[in-house]
Amino acid sequence: MSIKTSKRVSDILTYTILIVALAIALFPIFYTLMASGKSNQELLANPSSIIPEKFIFDNYIQAWNLANFKQYTFNSVYMSFFIVLGTIITCTTAGYVFERGKFKGKEFIFGIVLSSMFVSLGSLTLYPVLMIAKFLGINKSLWGIVIIRVLGLNVSNLFIARGYISTIPKEIDEAAKIDGCSFFGIYRHIIFPLLKPLIATIGILEFRSAWNDYLMPLVFTMSNPKRMPLVVGIVNLKNTGEAAANWNVMLAGTAISIIPMILIFIFFNRYFIDGLTAGSVKG
Repeated sequence: MSIKTSKRVSDILTYTILIVALAIALFPIFYTLMASGKSNQELLANPSSIIPEKFIFDNYIQAWNLANFKQYTFNSVYMSFFIVLGTIITCTTAGYVFERGKFKGKEFIFGIVLSSMFVSLGSLTLYPVLMIAKFLGINKSLWGIVIIRVLGLNVSNLFIARGYISTIPKEIDEAAKIDGCSFFGIYRHIIFPLLKPLIATIGILEFRSAWNDYLMPLVFTMSNPKRMPLVVGIVNLKNTGEAAANWNVMLAGTAISIIPMILIFIFFNRYFIDGLTAGSVKG
């Protein structure tokens, strides 16, 4: 077998694997979007079919009205926006301090913070977090979730932020110092404007996490249903009298929650890839 033929076979095999992986990843989303347009009778009679006989947009109207999705969607957008904004500020600032800062024990402290990536306590931390929020009086609002998520400092985002900032030449900092710029002045006027790919990456990751979060928003808004975000509203939808037996309405509600995440990723995909890969090619 010639080198050219071998390369062609290798390319075909590679693309075949990628296409299969893509199909497996996208199939649940595609099925949900298609099934959301089916009638309930069609779903129950032939659940294995993918394309609906007739796409019924009324399913979305029913889901919107039954679950008060207008309010829940606003709550999710409101909560996700401030979580993303706050996380971008805290993670890029912390990444800058750990990368450019000069203080004793910097690497040790960063190592301790980074090690928390490998410790997952899951829902065990929910009760103490709730008690702290209750003590501060922020346990019954979306702002409680925002404050906890932002000040909790996502370690994965911090790791990505430091890696990306490390690719920015330090000569820029030195030139700014000569012009009289302070440490945080350099971050504000020089470094931050250069972080567009990083900001997009952190923004997408944190938006996905905030938008899909269920347990903490459920606990924090249990006594105030009007403040529930969209995902909590979707789960509550199955408990309503009319929607409990209507899987098409449930799937329509799920589709409504999926669409914003897809749109965000499509618009910021290029920056997302740049932000993830920049820190990995240093040197």
